[in-house]
Amino acid sequence: MKRRWLLIGLLILAVGFLGARSHAAAPALVWHEKQKSFDADISRIELGDLLEKISSVTGWEVYMEPGSSHSTSASFKDLSRSDALRILLGNLNFEVSPQSNSVPKLFVFRTGAKNATQLIRAEKRPLILGKDKIILNHLIVTLKHGSLADIEAIALELGAKVIGKLPGGDSYLLEFADEASALSARERLSQIDGVASVDSNYLLDRPSPFKTASVSGAGSPFSLKPGVGGGDGKQIVIGLIDTAVQQLGANMQGFILPGVWVAGEANPGTDFPTHGTTMAESILLGLNSTATQGQPASVRILPVDVYGNDPNTTTFNVASGIVQAVNGGANILSLSLGSDGDSTFLRDLVEDVSQKGIPIFAAAGNQPVTTPVYPAAYPGVVAVTSAQDQKGTIAPYANRGDFVDIILPGATVISFGSERYFVNGTSVSTALASGMIAGLADSTKRAPAQLLSTFSSSVAFKP
Repeated sequence: MKRRWLLIGLLILAVGFLGARSHAAAPALVWHEKQKSFDADISRIELGDLLEKISSVTGWEVYMEPGSSHSTSASFKDLSRSDALRILLGNLNFEVSPQSNSVPKLFVFRTGAKNATQLIRAEKRPLILGKDKIILNHLIVTLKHGSLADIEAIALELGAKVIGKLPGGDSYLLEFADEASALSARERLSQIDGVASVDSNYLLDRPSPFKTASVSGAGSPFSLKPGVGGGDGKQIVIGLIDTAVQQLGANMQGFILPGVWVAGEANPGTDFPTHGTTMAESILLGLNSTATQGQPASVRILPVDVYGNDPNTTTFNVASGIVQAVNGGANILSLSLGSDGDSTFLRDLVEDVSQKGIPIFAAAGNQPVTTPVYPAAYPGVVAVTSAQDQKGTIAPYANRGDFVDIILPGATVISFGSERYFVNGTSVSTALASGMIAGLADSTKRAPAQLLSTFSSSVAFKP
């Protein structure tokens, strides 16, 4: 009998031990953006999982040389980036490449950085969506200017991950396991002295593919050549917040600046024009209609891809794209995207940009309805809808309503590869508007903001 009870006791102890092991804390890795340092408490994590975690906490793009392997156990606090990576990666080599127009890239390799070609995807929690595509397990937290609050420590306390930071600002995107955790955290965040505001994040679908049709014959003539200088002696730069822009024809490519990647570098292929490519060419056709013919044009397009290879983006990514476009010199913004989600965070940002004298054009949408679409309906944004004829009759697919400001043609012909395509929509109208005001600024040598009132009244649509 004693032997039987002894065996039962040992079994209970073993189960208890295994249960304790199964509930052990998950590997912890914290990145302090301001200090450029790491904290770690990790036991026996394999290389792939480690690199996923590094990508997740830093927001970097991480590439690994195929076939590389390493098992890591480490515990340290507040180690510099290089010292921490040296401990975490052991005998593997690494290189961090800072990117002026996108997130840093970490290359991990055995033989050479050029051989680190396998992209490591950051671990992502599923998005939990509510009304108007609000992301219920996301919160956008803005700290007070000059605050000493540590956002990583706050997130750790709340059980969240910092998955985004507005470039050059004090706003961060926090991701939670579920809606209840985010709701509880919102209440807690409102009580923290260093927190200025807490807002929601919304999902925006990728712009719908155009119902394109191949057409024969020549497209719209484009005869401009890129020049230097511009209104007020500055170059005119249109920030195109959209999907990736592919290589354009030789006569147009000189107007395209190196792109900015907000959601990771995209690989759109070459078989069919992306929405961003179509918008870039439509902008240039609008430019061609108002710029001085025979004179080099100073206008450039700065492509800002806020989608990457994902089927959707968020208002936080759009905000990040706007900031990076402005930081990259954009003095006109073109946004042929939108949703029903009214983000206070994005509203405040576009108002601030508009007050700095940067015209913002946004598509009214193609439902057709009279309800507001954002960011087009925000104060300071010029909402553009489409006409179907020269009389200004609204196209049957186009949104209309009190929030709409101007109406322009909604159809054009673009060239891609060896094909020509007929495309239409309020996206096209928005791109044309952006190009037209850029052409006027270029030909009059005035800043785009100085021409906005005259331009809007000349093509005004009265709801």
